[in-house]
Amino acid sequence: MGKVGDWVDSFNRKVATSKVGYWFKLDGSGHPKERKGSYFFTEMRAGLATFFAMSYIIAVNGSIVADSGGTCVCTAGPEDPWCKVDPTYAICKAEVKRDLITATAAIAAFATFFMGLLANLPIGLAPGMGLNAYFSYTVVGYHGQGLVPYQVAVTAIFVEGWVFFGLALLGMRQWLARAIPRSIKLATSVGIGFFLTLIGMTYSEGIGLAVGGATVPIELAGCHPESRDSVTGACPDSDKMRNPTMWIGIFCGGILTTMLLMYRVKGAIIAGIILVSVISWPRTTEVTYFPYTDVGNDAFNFFKKVVDFHQIKHVLNVQQWDISGHGGQFGLALITFLYVDILDTTGTMYAMARYASLVDEETGDFEGSTIAYMVDSVSIAIGALFGTPPVTAFVESGAGIGEGGKTGLTAMSTGFCFFIAIFFAPIFASIPPWATGCVLILVGSMMVRAVTDINWKYMGDAIPAFVCIALMAFTYSIANGLIGGICMYMLINTLVWVIEKVSGGRIVPQNKEFKDPWAPNFGSIVPSWMVYIAKGKAPWKKDEPVTSIEGTTGPEPVLVGEKGDRSSGSRPGSPIEIPSEKGAHH
Repeated sequence: MGKVGDWVDSFNRKVATSKVGYWFKLDGSGHPKERKGSYFFTEMRAGLATFFAMSYIIAVNGSIVADSGGTCVCTAGPEDPWCKVDPTYAICKAEVKRDLITATAAIAAFATFFMGLLANLPIGLAPGMGLNAYFSYTVVGYHGQGLVPYQVAVTAIFVEGWVFFGLALLGMRQWLARAIPRSIKLATSVGIGFFLTLIGMTYSEGIGLAVGGATVPIELAGCHPESRDSVTGACPDSDKMRNPTMWIGIFCGGILTTMLLMYRVKGAIIAGIILVSVISWPRTTEVTYFPYTDVGNDAFNFFKKVVDFHQIKHVLNVQQWDISGHGGQFGLALITFLYVDILDTTGTMYAMARYASLVDEETGDFEGSTIAYMVDSVSIAIGALFGTPPVTAFVESGAGIGEGGKTGLTAMSTGFCFFIAIFFAPIFASIPPWATGCVLILVGSMMVRAVTDINWKYMGDAIPAFVCIALMAFTYSIANGLIGGICMYMLINTLVWVIEKVSGGRIVPQNKEFKDPWAPNFGSIVPSWMVYIAKGKAPWKKDEPVTSIEGTTGPEPVLVGEKGDRSSGSRPGSPIEIPSEKGAHH
């Protein structure tokens, strides 16, 4: 071990003193802003940790987005208007899922690799949870029954990517994120958490624990799929909670994963998914994912290839620019994607940069922020061409940072792992929904913890936040929650302000002194890269000061907003695993 250790140290020093080490500011590189404690092999190990924390998205995203039906057309007729049992549609949907698995791995590889190479940040990117649920179940709708066709929806995402690029170029993404009231930011995270939890309990993307009832909005399920009512989807009382796949998902995908997370086992999420999947692959069991049907045979034939490059056939470059008849819905989807992504990506990048001690406390900005936002924006647009929902930064990057990742080499290592995963599409396409259902529930539980940070003392903050949460969950729509919460906040607080001004400050609500201050600090109106050009310094050589906090566990992740604005640091749908030397936030 001594010789191996000496060789590793020697190799780390050689890399650090090379041009590669200087570019990535490795410890010992001689760069004026070198990042202490950053070594080549440490960065590689950190990249693997981030990949194992993020890799669940390959299967989960493909499965959720495939529920929209993609470009498949339902022609079953009035007897099956949603094509729930139509075998032709089911086979087409399976092909779309395989396309999306390849697309998810490909865009994650591209986005993460270039985030590391160009922005020198240890942050992983991939299509975001929460956004993919909004895309599939609200915008496009289950099996294409929503208000916007799949082709128009990915067009909106493509446009969003380039709008973001312009905002990043002008330095406005930070401004927009800071303008959102703190209570709505926190409520957004909580509402999406409940939304994902509900999805994780369904049959299509979860363990099948709950269904819509005939006499009540939702009721207990857990029966065998073939025993469900063909019209309402409800389960007979005699078969409720009897489905073995549900119990495998609960115990192996839920309880086991929870225990692994509690003991801070790296890759806990993917371990639970793998275990349930392996149990579900043999065809001779009651819990098989490959029944002897046309759909099951088709899925099993693809699974047997194991290693295969699946060419994207159904969802590649299907943008539809004629939005006549869908203009209003197109605009709503675009605005909602923009808003959620501003909170999502911007907040997560700041949180991860702070955790890696890469934030300049004087300016509130982090190293390479403009380049990072540009990489994210271009990745969103390219992902739309691949047929995926918006790409966003992942809080799971904290797993790699906790392993010592401080530079872009960590992200490049993660990106390379996603590239390798492209060639294992048959494996990722064969992960059953009951393997990922409890993951969604666990993600939801991690996101709703931000509810304790909402200001419940003042109703002007509490009521809009509650409306935002309730509408997201009970209307099965993230957009409804966002619109309702923001409108309620504006209406209530505007009326309070008017009454206070008219009365000369004599009539104020109870507990007004506890109101969250809303005075966003937009900072300089001139983007940082323009400042550097004005000073005669090339923007690509920008080196903000690095704040290093010796002997501490690092700052707690925060969302961009008012000073002291804290939330779970989560992005929609991300399990939070940010270990540190002296403790971890889970």
